[in-house]
Amino acid sequence: MAKYRLDYIWLDGYSPVQNLRTKCMLKDFDEFPTVEDLPEWGFDGSSTKQADGGDSDCILKPVALYPDGTRENGILVMCEVMLPDGTPHPTNGRASIPDDPGTWFGFEQEYFLEKDGEIFGFPKGGFPEPQGEYYCGVGFKNVGDARAIVDEHLDLCLYAGINHEGINAEVAKGQWEFQVFAKGSKKAADDIWVARFLLLRLTEEYGLDVNWHCKPLGETDWNGSGMHANFSTDYLRETGGKDYFLKLMDAFEKYTEEHIAVYGPDNDQRLTGLHETQSIDKFSWGVADRGASIRVPHSFVKNDAYKGYLEDRRPNSQGDPYKIAGRILQTIQSVEV
Repeated sequence: MAKYRLDYIWLDGYSPVQNLRTKCMLKDFDEFPTVEDLPEWGFDGSSTKQADGGDSDCILKPVALYPDGTRENGILVMCEVMLPDGTPHPTNGRASIPDDPGTWFGFEQEYFLEKDGEIFGFPKGGFPEPQGEYYCGVGFKNVGDARAIVDEHLDLCLYAGINHEGINAEVAKGQWEFQVFAKGSKKAADDIWVARFLLLRLTEEYGLDVNWHCKPLGETDWNGSGMHANFSTDYLRETGGKDYFLKLMDAFEKYTEEHIAVYGPDNDQRLTGLHETQSIDKFSWGVADRGASIRVPHSFVKNDAYKGYLEDRRPNSQGDPYKIAGRILQTIQSVEV
């Protein structure tokens, strides 16, 4: 019998961006527990904008477990928020999205590191050299001393079983990206939220914050932050075809407004048609076109196969991966094969 530290994690009721919350339970188990072994747990929803003070109880329902590399016998417990009657809370975006293990997602999470309200690595009250050498950059003048944080975050995610596929410095100084791949919309989104949690908790130790906003530098000639969503289905990987692809793109165009509605707040500041984006009110696709709504890889159209994966470049860095993956899957499911 061993005592385990269980850090329950959930999304609060703030809008338009939900925040991560956490609290810790200690419990004895003979071995590493499963989701089914863990109890539901109540919390004060009136303190997270999820209930009124006169009826404040909300319930945490464990849905995914991750080993915690910073704690002895530590486990990160991703939870859904439920009402006392057992139904999903209105702020529970995970419970209502469609899921399909055959739909694979790769999210590219961009973010800025920040210290005392200023971008980490920027001269105080000013700007560094323009964009150019920072992307995948090396050397202190390009990445400062942030690499140790980024590498430690990668190690923590790998220990937790999150399938990181890569990290890199991004086009603006102080901006970084990590990529996570998983099968199924709920699994992929769980992994992104827990990776975000691990980064936020890690940066506490360095006196830094993570700025997830999609355009933290405002109306300047600097890129914003996205969370590009790469996706494929069994049919896209194994069958594909140009006719099906064109029908799929017609569906994505038809539901442009529905996608934008869940692709993250303030996206009008980022999707301007500049800085490798399409305008927010337009839909386009193009082979290897980073200025399109959907980038089609060369490998997808090779030998006129039209199969593989596609990249939706519109989701932004503050977007909720549950809602993003769910909307993509919903649009795919609307197309007859």
